[in-house]
Amino acid sequence: MSNLQTHTQKYLEYCQQQKRLDSKTLKAYQIDLTQFSRYSDNMNVLDITPCVLENYISTLHQQYKPKTVKRKIASIKAFFHYLEYKDIIIQNPFNKVQVKFREPVILPKTIPLNTVEILLSAIYKQYSEAGTDYQRNAALRDVAVMELLFATGIRISELCSLKMNDINLYDRTILIYGKGAKERKLQIGNDDVIKILEKYRNTYLNEIKRTNHFFVNQNGRPLSDQSVRRAINKYTSLAAIELHITPHMFRHTFATSLLEADVDIRYIQEMLGHSSINITEIYTHVAMSKQRDILTTKHPRNSFKI
Repeated sequence: MSNLQTHTQKYLEYCQQQKRLDSKTLKAYQIDLTQFSRYSDNMNVLDITPCVLENYISTLHQQYKPKTVKRKIASIKAFFHYLEYKDIIIQNPFNKVQVKFREPVILPKTIPLNTVEILLSAIYKQYSEAGTDYQRNAALRDVAVMELLFATGIRISELCSLKMNDINLYDRTILIYGKGAKERKLQIGNDDVIKILEKYRNTYLNEIKRTNHFFVNQNGRPLSDQSVRRAINKYTSLAAIELHITPHMFRHTFATSLLEADVDIRYIQEMLGHSSINITEIYTHVAMSKQRDILTTKHPRNSFKI
């Protein structure tokens, strides 16, 4: 094992044991650092210069979108910060590398509200008209999942990792463990959502207790994000919805709808679990119906008498 590979392995162990990073972040670090090792031909960390880093960053720009490049650079930067912190290197080569590039603003994709209504109606119909208990229970779980995605703007990873005690249907709250082990608590405000979650919990109670996960499949295992994606595809097809819908689009729709309803953006930031208001501000670009309402009713041209 080369010098660079050895230090990479020790760094990943440090991230897991000391920094307590989650498995997805560790996997991303491993992919990014392995890629860098291959590029630099597993050279000694002491021999990595600013020029090596600049050439590598240039190569990344040729292969990936800016957002991916930014993540890969952040992974390597954190690694070299660790090497400096552990006195493995004296001079951090990143100190002499200027990394500045503009990310294009990609507007989040939302689901039209009438489409959300059509989708939910299709699942409720499937639930009420199910021919077998298996089909009925599957539809019950699916509608509970979709309702919660739309009611709270929860990330799919957060939803699938919800534990039995994270959802309190009595006081209508949900405790969410977000990125960076940050907790947030959200209120479930709709009576119909509460009712379907209660029906789901009562039906799946044995499986929920056995796995300690709130959302489970009918094999008694925790629900996976792939299962949720498959369910969305199934019901969009069933409802003849042409739009390709992903779980994250429910989150975007949740945020945009609240913004259009004049909810303060800082409240939305808190509900989404964003660490920075800058992340939440992307939704100000997509609140088109609110913009249309303002320009239709508030613009001074409307008062001209010509």
